[in-house]
Amino acid sequence: MGAWANRKIIRSQANLLGGRALRYELFPLVSDEIPDFDLLRALNNGLLPRHYLSENPKKLISAYIGNYLRDEIMAEARLRNFSTFSRFLEVAAFSNGKMVNYSNIASECSVSSPTVKEYFQILEDTLTGRFLPSFQKRPKRRVILAPKFYYFDVGIVNYLLKRGGIEPGSEIFGNAFEHFIYQEIVAHSHYSGIQYPIYYWRTTSQIEIDFVMGDHEVAIEVKSTANANPRHAKGLKSFAEEYTVKKQNLVTNDSYPRQMDNTLVLPWNIFLQKLWA
Repeated sequence: MGAWANRKIIRSQANLLGGRALRYELFPLVSDEIPDFDLLRALNNGLLPRHYLSENPKKLISAYIGNYLRDEIMAEARLRNFSTFSRFLEVAAFSNGKMVNYSNIASECSVSSPTVKEYFQILEDTLTGRFLPSFQKRPKRRVILAPKFYYFDVGIVNYLLKRGGIEPGSEIFGNAFEHFIYQEIVAHSHYSGIQYPIYYWRTTSQIEIDFVMGDHEVAIEVKSTANANPRHAKGLKSFAEEYTVKKQNLVTNDSYPRQMDNTLVLPWNIFLQKLWA
């Protein structure tokens, strides 16, 4: 089902009788679909097919955002304020991979918080982005309740944030790397047919892990380091003190997998091979 059909059905409040409508969601390319997959190309270009393959993706992404994200979404959602919605798309990119603060975004865009919530709902309905909820099952520690937000493709965020070239060792590499791993997990959840839920976990004392898969079966922390140490697994250790976890994975740029106490350090390519296998 396409994004526009999806939103039209939601908006029309159609009565879908059981068995008469199936929803299929198509994602950007994933690593398993690309021969000789190039991580840096993926982080810089994004994983929409034409963008990933292009030697000059910025022109394509600019046209995509102009023709699709702005014009078509505005027309479909019957929005009239072009400049405000364009500004919202950019400000929302600063919240990519972070907890959403509606009041702050509303202030940046000079609109009300309810309007910002409506804009985010439009991005969800059109499959342009999705919220990552916090894991809140019977917490012993106080946890953060606000969701995080991710655009559906890392290349879109690069363009909206006017990022330069992404190279290993930079802060933006770490942000894009985490976003890429999230894209892969979300696509796997759907394509596998399992549709397992995905969360993040963060306490009010700032202990955090990036992704919780299923009912706390798998806990994942993503670090762009090439030399993981126990400090990088502190969040995983804290989470395992609260919940029974089958797998604790620290996904990194390390050269080889290794066990570190109860945490398995996995180079990102091996993690993805295991995921898609």
